[in-house]
Formats: sequence, structure tokens, C-alpha cells
Amino acid sequence: MTLKRISIRNLMRRKGKAAFILAGLVIGVATVVGIFTFVEATTHDIAHKLEQYGANILIVPKTENLSLSYGGLSLGGVSFDLEEIRESELARLATIPNHRNIAAVGPIVLGVASVESRRMLMAGVDFKAAEILKPWWRVEGRFPQDDEVLLGAEAARALSLETGQRLSVNGRSLVVSGRIEVTGSQDDQLAFLTLATAQQLFAKPGKITMVEVAALCKDCPIEDMVRQIAAVLPGAKVMAIQQVVKSRMEALAQFQKFSYGISAVILLIGGLVVLVTMMGSVRERTEEIGVFRAVGFRRSHIMQVVFLEAGIISALAGVFGYGLGWASAAAALALSGDGHSGSVPFAPELALGAVGLALALGLVATVYPAQMASRLDPNEALRAL
Repeated sequence: MTLKRISIRNLMRRKGKAAFILAGLVIGVATVVGIFTFVEATTHDIAHKLEQYGANILIVPKTENLSLSYGGLSLGGVSFDLEEIRESELARLATIPNHRNIAAVGPIVLGVASVESRRMLMAGVDFKAAEILKPWWRVEGRFPQDDEVLLGAEAARALSLETGQRLSVNGRSLVVSGRIEVTGSQDDQLAFLTLATAQQLFAKPGKITMVEVAALCKDCPIEDMVRQIAAVLPGAKVMAIQQVVKSRMEALAQFQKFSYGISAVILLIGGLVVLVTMMGSVRERTEEIGVFRAVGFRRSHIMQVVFLEAGIISALAGVFGYGLGWASAAAALALSGDGHSGSVPFAPELALGAVGLALALGLVATVYPAQMASRLDPNEALRAL
């Protein structure tokens, strides 16, 4: 009879203890896998949303501004040495080291125009970049071309204009190409033109008021990109827009640290369950081990039998633990109500890691019981028969 068959038969005879060890390891491994899968899936989802959020770097003209305030009362300010941003300078963004992390660059020209006897703030934008920079826009109609205008929801209501109608802007007739549905932002109050049309209306040929930049922010260094852009555009002020997603990422990092601590405690408890149960099993098998030693089994053989039993249970615990942890993470994401973007994918590396973790935990916890079994005196063991 081989050592492997002896180990399997011992497990079949002591199903209760084997199930107890299996349950302890499964709970520990499932907890680690579930937490790791949940955190990774949530982090990936937030990072994906961050990439789709829109502009996260803002470039504005550099200005020297003196604020006039006293006793909490603001009296306005005075600005001087205002430097313009030239549209041609934006080509320098392609030279920064992290230029591959730039998803879109959206130049904007702002100006106040006379629209149907009203004063209105208008913006000239690059509408191809706007599809990435402003993914929340829902347009009834289409994006404008030259000599056309796209109205925000509130602007369209105030002007009582529909798609296809004309309006006069600084004496120039423009066609309404569409209307943006309510966004709850300042975009509702604006009218949007093509960049070229706005530059003509406001007499700013080749000049822009500000630039919005969308950076691919999964693992991209926003602070480094801000410094790099500021270096190639010395006449501009570059700022990183702080978003709500960043606070969510920080909270997730804190949860991750706490969860890993809880996982370590649960794994420790699982190891203690294996240790205590295997020690009890060794004591119950004193006579059996004595017979093995009497018929010629060496200490190494006894240890191999005990380790094989622990290895079989641990491998099964790794497989079941990964399945249970994966299912728990998927259920938690589905119940979180956080708009998770997709299902939890199968991760072969994590599955192998779960089996390896279970084997390591089970075998390490079995070292002392295996040594105790191998040190049993066969003569004393046989006297108990």
C-alpha cells in the first residue's frame, strides 16, 4: 500500500475532522479572495470611470491678480500683464514625456455676445474633443458646424429657440443646430460655437481663452503631467482638477488596508484550526502509527503521510475557497448599487494564488503535528493496543 493511499483512506475514515479542516481553510481563503477580487474590481471600475469623466487638467492664461478685499468683503480685483494662449502652442503638448496619457485636448474661446438683444456668454470649442471631454452631454439635434450654434438647455429656454431656427449674434446670423439636455452645470447657460466661428466673432484669431485636457488616469501621474505641461507652456497656468473620484479612491485604499488586516487574522485562525485538528488526529492514531513504525515505516514516511493528508485537504480548500470568494465578490458588487460596469472576470493567477495560499497555510500548520507523529515511540504505541 502506497503512502498516498494510506493518506486518502485516513481522510475517508475521519471525514468529520477532514471536513472541519477543510471548512476552516475554505473560509480563510474565500475571505482573502473575496476581498481582493472586490477591491480590484472596484478599483478598476473607478479608474475606468475616471478615464471617462472628462477634463482633469485645466490650462488658463497666466495673470498677475491683486485681490481687493477687507474684513471679508470682496471689492473685486485688478489684473495686469494678461498673457494670451495661442492655439499653435498646443502642439507642444505632444512633446511632453507623458503625451501618450493625453486622451483629448479641448481649446476653448470664451466671449460675451449680444444675442437677440440679450447679453450671453458663448464658448467656441472643438466638438471632436468635446465628445471625450464632456461625455455627459446629450444633444437633441447635432453638433454645430461653421455659422451654427448649439444651445444649452437654459439658454434655449430663455431664447425660446428650436433646432433649425436662426438667431443674430453680434449682427451675424447663425442657425441653431441642436440643444443640450439639462446637465445641471454651467453648460446649461451657454451657447456653443465651433472654435473658428467663435474666434471670428470675438476677434481672437489664433487665440484661445483656456484649454481642457483629459488624461488617461489609470496609473498616470497627473502631478507630473501638470509640471510637464507647465514647462512647455511657460505663459500659462496649469492646474489639476480635483474630482470626487479621487476621494473615492482614497477611501477604497483605506478599506483595502483594513480588509487585508482582517484577512490576515482570519488566515491565522484558519491555520490554528488546522494545527489543533491535526494534533488531535495524530493523538487518536497513536496505535496506528506504532504499527506503521513496527512494520518498517521510517519517521520520514510518517511525516509524508501526515503532510499528504494536509496537502489534499489544502488543495481542495484552495479550489473551493476561490470559487466561494469569487461568488461572494460578484454578489457584493451586484448588491452595492454602485453602477458596476461589468461582471467579475475569472482570474487564473488569483486562482493559482488561492490554491498556493491554502497549501502553504495547511502545510505550515501541519509541521508540528507531523513532527509529533514521527517522534512517537513505537514500543509505547504498541503497548496501548
